Amino acid sequence: MKFNQRNVARLKLPDGKTEHFEWDDELKRFGFRLRSEGARLSRTWVVQYRARGRTRRLKIGDAETLTAEQARAAAKVMLGRIAIGEDPQGDKQAQRLSNARSLRSVAETYLEMKAATLRPASYRMAKLYLLGSYFRVLHSSAVTDITRADVASCLNRTIKDHGRVAGRMARSALSSLFTWCLRQGITDSNPVVGTEAVQATARERVLSDSELAAIWNALPDTDYGWIVKLLICWGMRRDEVGGLRWSEIDIDAGTITLPAARVKNRHTHVVPLLGLARSIIASIPRTERDHLFGTRSAGGHTGWDRCKKDLDARAGKVVPWRVHDIRRTVATRMADIGVEPHIIEAILNHYSGHRRGDAGTYNRSRYANQVRAALALWNDHLRSLIEGGGRKVVPFPQQETA
Repeated sequence: MKFNQRNVARLKLPDGKTEHFEWDDELKRFGFRLRSEGARLSRTWVVQYRARGRTRRLKIGDAETLTAEQARAAAKVMLGRIAIGEDPQGDKQAQRLSNARSLRSVAETYLEMKAATLRPASYRMAKLYLLGSYFRVLHSSAVTDITRADVASCLNRTIKDHGRVAGRMARSALSSLFTWCLRQGITDSNPVVGTEAVQATARERVLSDSELAAIWNALPDTDYGWIVKLLICWGMRRDEVGGLRWSEIDIDAGTITLPAARVKNRHTHVVPLLGLARSIIASIPRTERDHLFGTRSAGGHTGWDRCKKDLDARAGKVVPWRVHDIRRTVATRMADIGVEPHIIEAILNHYSGHRRGDAGTYNRSRYANQVRAALALWNDHLRSLIEGGGRKVVPFPQQETA
């Protein structure tokens, strides 16, 4: 039949069917679809065609809103586009897929998949760089449409606004995301590859003894104050102490045991609990939470930047420094008072130097006795600094050579 308002209005769904098509005799591939949708009967105008080896069916509109003549005119326009090689329905599907695979949506999926395997600090940083402001201009773009030039532009802006370290970290986070996309079959390339690798200048800041004492004496009896003092005692990483749990502390054995899941190199780290550190732990009020620090239901200390600004104001004339400089300072000052390099590495839980390659494969010693002796010496050194030089520190005994 040639569709008109009268004959279309008489069309009914055949008994036993949930969907039925009628086709116009005058304009080929122009059709009318009836479909049962529960208690409702859907009546729509459609165009059917083949593209890329597949039969496509494209909805023009509902019979309630378009007359037969209006639908016929729209069908002619669509069929004209199809005649010159366009694929309207395929384009709509591609756009829906593109929207579903925007950088932001893919990044959210990626983070959900990685939440169980990344360390909390690593997850937090990946989320910051991928979902924060660094690549925000690309968030609505499909990952398959993002080019090397797009990535380079974002990285250049990041370096300008936030510095080279942030640029390097942002580049690494985005590259990891696209590597995952390659493995998932979402993309066929990684647009980060080929962008300029951002080289961050290595930090060299080592706090002087007077600066270390000034910082210690300026620290309040708060979560942040106790954390920084423990960092000075142990030389650990910020999040290792900030996320410390009571279940990781054995007061009777006098040790702190950080499980592999909480350590950057995935090696369980055991640290003696001595002197200053032991007294700090003893002064911390115990709550029902397993975490020593923080107030949230899960996780340790937060608000690092705010607390650091407050400390800088209290500490007075200390040249600008970062919390991670404490770790470098502890290692350097231990060496200055005679602690041997491999013992310092054991204290810092580093698996490089003497633990690299075959030496590390066969020598599995934790140097527990030497580490305890070195931390006891460091504890005495700290006491002398804090008390204004009232105690003399005996240098660490050196091994005799034959």
